[in-house]
Amino acid sequence: METRIAVVSMTVKNFESVQELNGIFHEYGKYIMGRLGLPYTEKNLNIISVVMDAPQDVVNTLSGKIGQLDGVNSKVTYF
Repeated sequence: METRIAVVSMTVKNFESVQELNGIFHEYGKYIMGRLGLPYTEKNLNIISVVMDAPQDVVNTLSGKIGQLDGVNSKVTYF
């Protein structure tokens, strides 16, 4: 199956969702090339970017699961 490079960008406002978010990252770990997390304490917010090399349906499924978490927003950019 053909893979694509994707960047999944997230903002996390509800820190109670972080454990579930990390579980999703673990589930899709074989597709994740790298991850960057930046705490923005002044705004009570975390910004996370994940770079993936995966089939588009896998990226869409991961993004959909992330979007269901309370206080977490995500967007995907494909290359």
